[in-house]
Amino acid sequence: MTGTKPNRKRSRSVRPSRRSTAESAAPRVPDPLLRKTGIRVVGEMPWGAHICVFYEAQEDLFDTVVAYFEAGLESNEFCVWTISEPITEEEARNALRRDIVDFDRRLAAGQIEILQGREWYLKGGQFDLKRIIGDWGEKLRGALAKGYEGMRVSSNAFWLATNHWKEFCAYEHELDRALVGEKMIVLSTYSLRASRAADILDVTRAHQFSLARRNRDWEFLEIPDLKRVKQAKQAKQEIDKLNGALAILSKPFTGHELLTPRERVALAYVVRGATSKEAGRMLGISARTVEFHRANIMKKLGAKNTVDLVRGLLSA
Repeated sequence: MTGTKPNRKRSRSVRPSRRSTAESAAPRVPDPLLRKTGIRVVGEMPWGAHICVFYEAQEDLFDTVVAYFEAGLESNEFCVWTISEPITEEEARNALRRDIVDFDRRLAAGQIEILQGREWYLKGGQFDLKRIIGDWGEKLRGALAKGYEGMRVSSNAFWLATNHWKEFCAYEHELDRALVGEKMIVLSTYSLRASRAADILDVTRAHQFSLARRNRDWEFLEIPDLKRVKQAKQAKQEIDKLNGALAILSKPFTGHELLTPRERVALAYVVRGATSKEAGRMLGISARTVEFHRANIMKKLGAKNTVDLVRGLLSA
């Protein structure tokens, strides 16, 4: 395969961070490999990103997806939203029109499409993994041929309570592999109310980055690869420890206002225990850049080393 966003249109006063004079003076050069996600706690992600968001209320879903597509449209990307019940096409259009000033113009120009999820994924009532992956590839090639920089997709899962659950879990894993090296970003949205605990584990393992949005608040939902854990007891202990560590990053902690969005994401990987190389691969940056972020974070938070940094966060 080659809701209402809080104060989005209001002016905001930005509190200056305590950066060095040299860093503050240097102009920021946009990285063409990183794309603005529109999701404030995620910031920028590289092409090939596969993000999962669990939402509680419909407004949580709309707030997230609209901001995500707004960032894509402004970055000259082709956007596709596959919707499913309980969302109607009219509701989806109204949500986009409410916050994207020139939505109707972009819709008429073909820069954004709204598709019915069941019709897209289950043509003729049949699930065909290869056909779905191939269709996404065809849409991407068409978008690039028209001059768009790439494509971003959002799909609202309708398969949680259907007999297609296992097939779609396999699809999410295959899509994750197919996105490597492609100018495409995918956001999968799942209802928290319709998801069982086992469903959340299955879904999170199939994505590179997972979060939950509840009443406009964010929570990290990263979990380790359970295949590496041999015993169920060990797996539960690791999950509990990891979720506890990452949960604090979704809430204010001492010095959080000093960190940039990019540093907060890098901090999540530090707390997770990822090496600089692993974090760099997931963020689409070099290990040296991760080390640079790590050093800045420790300096801003007054930590002597990584162990001291993590200990300080957990004690908070």
